[in-house]
Amino acid sequence: MKKLFLTLLTALGVAAGAGLGTAQASDGGFPMDKAPINVRDQASLQNGAKLFVNYCLSCHSAAFMRFNRLQDIGLSEQEIKSNLLFTTDKVGETMISAINPKEAKVWFGANPPDLTVIARSSAGNGGSGANYLYTFLRTFYVDDTRGTGWNNLAFPSVGMPHALWELQGQRRAIFEEGAFKGWEQITPGTLSPEKYDEAVGDLVNYLQWMGEPAQVSRTNIGLGVLIFLGIFILIAWKLNAAFWKDVK
Repeated sequence: MKKLFLTLLTALGVAAGAGLGTAQASDGGFPMDKAPINVRDQASLQNGAKLFVNYCLSCHSAAFMRFNRLQDIGLSEQEIKSNLLFTTDKVGETMISAINPKEAKVWFGANPPDLTVIARSSAGNGGSGANYLYTFLRTFYVDDTRGTGWNNLAFPSVGMPHALWELQGQRRAIFEEGAFKGWEQITPGTLSPEKYDEAVGDLVNYLQWMGEPAQVSRTNIGLGVLIFLGIFILIAWKLNAAFWKDVK
């Protein structure tokens, strides 16, 4: 019985540690920054949804997410209809991009990927998918040798242009002997560097939520089950001691 109780405590500790992942460097690549993920922060998720619809949905679809699911993050159906329906007029439709796939392939060399589960699919040995996306969206720089005019430290030679450049402004990456040393701001953005990082954090937070909208419910149920098992084991332990106390 003691071993079972200790096993439960160990499982609880492992589960808690899994939720406290640290930023890591990708294998041989640019070091990943820690994304400020909190899928219980509805204000952050709502701002992230707005940024996604305004800056991402023009090229990238989220074909496994319906607009009306945004009610789970505190938006009313009327708010969704009034502010977020740019590619359809039905709140029950999926998030399909406005771009023509054939034209996208000509412009970018490939059709932009669906982003429904991008935060989950981008995870790897170098860190979580959210950490990667947070770093990726903050490390674009001007590169005249690229067809799009942009390059990226987290994804060198990326075919995607900097969709958020108006918010961040234009920057040049400074390299010395092939190593990245810092940034040179060429033109300012509409947001300060701090506000831009906050906006990207909200967008990545939304992408993390969109990959599994039920994750808050899942973790709540899981925690409830663990608490129930803990209480049940304690009761069973006490009953076992009471039943066998007179047996020698």
